[in-house]
Amino acid sequence: MKKNILIILLFMMLVSCSKFLEEKPDQKMVIPKTLKDAELLLNDYSNFNTGYPVSGEWGIDDYFIADSYWDELSNPEQKSAYVWADKQYDDVTQWQSPYRVVYLANQVLAMLSNLQALQHEDQYKKVLGTTYFFRAFAFHQVTEVFAPAYSVSTAGTAFGIPLRLSADMDITSVRASLAETYSQIIADYRMAISNLPVVQPVKGHPNRAAAYGALARVYLGMAHYEEAFKMANSALLLNAQLLNFNSLNQYDELPIPQFNKEVLFPAVTSNAGLMNYYNALVEPVLYQSYQEKDLRKKIFFQLSDNVEGAYNFKGNYANSMAQLFVGITTSEVYLIKAEAAARLNKVGEAQEALNTLLRSRWQTGEYVDITISDTKALLEIILQERRKELLFRGRRWADLKRLNLEAKFKKDLIRTINGQEYRLPFNSLKYAFRLPDPVVKLGNIPQNER
Repeated sequence: MKKNILIILLFMMLVSCSKFLEEKPDQKMVIPKTLKDAELLLNDYSNFNTGYPVSGEWGIDDYFIADSYWDELSNPEQKSAYVWADKQYDDVTQWQSPYRVVYLANQVLAMLSNLQALQHEDQYKKVLGTTYFFRAFAFHQVTEVFAPAYSVSTAGTAFGIPLRLSADMDITSVRASLAETYSQIIADYRMAISNLPVVQPVKGHPNRAAAYGALARVYLGMAHYEEAFKMANSALLLNAQLLNFNSLNQYDELPIPQFNKEVLFPAVTSNAGLMNYYNALVEPVLYQSYQEKDLRKKIFFQLSDNVEGAYNFKGNYANSMAQLFVGITTSEVYLIKAEAAARLNKVGEAQEALNTLLRSRWQTGEYVDITISDTKALLEIILQERRKELLFRGRRWADLKRLNLEAKFKKDLIRTINGQEYRLPFNSLKYAFRLPDPVVKLGNIPQNER
């Protein structure tokens, strides 16, 4: 009950200072002050682990929707995202939810700054590390959708996101550069690594392996492969567990358990909309790329009841039909290690990371290890397996964006609906998703360039 009261009070403050209301309460009356209060705030799964952006994934090439569903679809923003139309975007939910995480994290950090006498205690460090992790994760989720791909040559001038580092909501929001944005995300994750425990008893909270894995994800997106390799390797030294897909029941409606041993940090999007279990149909060429002995072909996919010959995706790591899992898992970390190793010409480590993952995905005794030593060919296989393993996991939009910077992997996206073709060129500015119009107007924040 105490936790709920604290959350309600803090959310009231968030709303009241967002320029939607003129009156603001006295913040001193509602800010909790103890380490226990901080823990209670962080334990709210609905605020810290759910509601992350999904709009970027609506534009990916891993799925399609039936023409009949398109004709009935009434949500204009989902329709615009699906065909990459550059129209006004009014729904603030996918922006507001991660920034609520940032706001609450800043509240906790403000509390902790007043409890310096406890800074050497294990519980204090755990709360501090958890808080920095949540803020970094929220910043990164927003960045991957609403900012362009990271490139050293443009990061200093390209728009990043507003970096809210204080609980004082009277401070004006300013869009940082992309370089500044990534520097802050990295700094927060490094603080998390320094303070998080190896074992985390709260299921919704990250442990140290999660922070290493999340930072590996960031470095991969920046093409900092040496750091990505180091962080992924550090995560796997702490937790290298994988699900053996032979132990799963392929006939279950949702075969993959929530909070399974691969999950280092659980997080889900807001309502998946177009990409929920019933609406999204798996891209046919992608489905056919799975070999028959690859258990993912049966664990991940279910023949559609609505569209003949099409398949729905059922391999949701949140065990949900309505939200996409976007958290950190060991399976993703293995793929980060494999890709980074291949790009660094560490052939043996790349092979072993990929083979370790795939052995757990194939029927027992049927998988043949990949032994290709040519790094370019090996990298292509790793990227194919990354797409096949991480589909509907919130990674494809970011992957398309970063791989478009490489001539060999750049790709135009094409959709055909009722005979009309829509196209997203590989170098399109639309890969930085349009900011919600109310955010731009009320916050006086620059819109993404077009």
